[in-house]
Amino acid sequence: MVPPGVLSPPPSKDEGGRPEPSKARRIMTAAATWVAGLRDARRAIAAVFLGAASVLAFAPIHAWPVLFVTFGALIWLLDGCYAQHAHLRQRLKCAGLVGFFFGFGYFLAGFYWIAEAFLVEPWRHGWLLPFVMTALPGGMALFFAAAAALAMLFWLPGAGRAFALAVSFGLAEFARDFVLTGLPWNLIGYGLLGSLPLMQLASLFGVYALSLLAVLLFATPAAILAPSASRLAGRGGTVALAGLLVLLLALGYGWGERRLAAAEMAGTGTRLRIVQANIDQAEKWRPENSAEIFTDYLDLTKTGGLNGITIVIWPETAVPFLLADAPEALFAIAAVLPAGSSLLAGSARLVEERDAQGALIRNRIYNSLLVIDDEGRVVGNYDKIHLVPLGEYLPFQDFLESLGMMQLTGVRGGFSVGSGPRLLSVPGAPSASPLICYEIIFPHAVTEKGKRPGWLLNVTNDAWFGSSAGPYQHFHQAQVRAIEQGVPVVRAANTGISAVIDPYGRVLAEIGLGEKGVIDAELPKVGPPTPYAQFGIILEIAVLALAAMGWLACRIY
Repeated sequence: MVPPGVLSPPPSKDEGGRPEPSKARRIMTAAATWVAGLRDARRAIAAVFLGAASVLAFAPIHAWPVLFVTFGALIWLLDGCYAQHAHLRQRLKCAGLVGFFFGFGYFLAGFYWIAEAFLVEPWRHGWLLPFVMTALPGGMALFFAAAAALAMLFWLPGAGRAFALAVSFGLAEFARDFVLTGLPWNLIGYGLLGSLPLMQLASLFGVYALSLLAVLLFATPAAILAPSASRLAGRGGTVALAGLLVLLLALGYGWGERRLAAAEMAGTGTRLRIVQANIDQAEKWRPENSAEIFTDYLDLTKTGGLNGITIVIWPETAVPFLLADAPEALFAIAAVLPAGSSLLAGSARLVEERDAQGALIRNRIYNSLLVIDDEGRVVGNYDKIHLVPLGEYLPFQDFLESLGMMQLTGVRGGFSVGSGPRLLSVPGAPSASPLICYEIIFPHAVTEKGKRPGWLLNVTNDAWFGSSAGPYQHFHQAQVRAIEQGVPVVRAANTGISAVIDPYGRVLAEIGLGEKGVIDAELPKVGPPTPYAQFGIILEIAVLALAAMGWLACRIY
């Protein structure tokens, strides 16, 4: 005889003979039904909120689990578009609007720190702030609008929705690298890479492929469920896929820990000194401060002596004058540098274009990195190739200048575009791939094709953005570049964050944001070529193809 209570009663069933859903499933289905049922202004507000909340996944907070909520709810908002409209055209319009408002919230929260740059000199640029802070997020949101509409075109029950969303957002994130000069800031894949072990995944896939995989990971659990009567809920295969993705995430973390544990700490013997002067951007370009700023850099350069130092590095546009055209400043630099050492300094550079008779045609200004030897000679330079819209140039430059507008840097005619990427010879060190400011956020353009540098040198001036999230996000993306390429990153920033990062993303030395000082450190040795560095675009296409095959499998079965 079986004692009472040992056997559980059979699960209750509905009128069709199927097991009744659990209480948790009923609650989640009700949530999906409520989200999908939002219309018009309420739907738009919800999408903006979800997009803005997604930014919590990025530096400096790295609260990446929030993406399970935001991309899960995005799935349900799109389910509402699918269920509420019978015709494809209406569904695509609805999905595009949902994607646009989600993107607007995402980019408004992700780019809020840009407002700080327009407040450095508010009497000149403050009036542009409302236009920039609506036009920029709105323009970038068009990528997410296109992604959501494309996903709706291939909307399927169950995991098919997650695959459709992942493929479409993966394509949209890739497009952000190239359209209108490109702005791949806060790619979704960075949300996965908040911890150093998970960052190691970038050496395998790169951040673009990881963006696709991140959307798939974060959207699939919500795809198990669907609004009531929508027939979009997933079956056992969707549950299995969600479990597999979470398992792979855990395995990826474990693999990253093992990779870090096995990574050697090797140096090149080249000693670096990075100078972070922490110059207030509002004070930097006042003529009366020019000599004081230069003296400040020289004094910091001499801190504690330069015995054993091979290379001194100053940040982007370190001094507020044309350094290559200032003989007295070059003489003073030569007096400070020991024999055999050199200075790498960010500076604007003037190039005169003349005709065959020697008459001046025009002046070109470049945002440059100069190599200055111990005799004060400029022996090399690199000119920035990715210029910042509104910061370093204006679209329709001549026309907008005629209306009285000027980019943030105040250079008449804007900066000119250099050529690259390319290697830069540095005396006493391996060849470097120089990257000025946000050039380091372009994964496909950090090295010269077919040539592997010994290090990535990133000079930047994040003083425009104060103590906001911007400098932290910029720094995090520089870390990921080191891991993708298996190449150390040396970063010199005016107000921070300056650092030496090894090929595994480990920060070996650092000066924090808003601090003044120097870093003395050995240049790390380049690591072995990573799969991404060797087969980057092939791996990205392979991940895209696998996700497309996953969608096709959902359609067939």
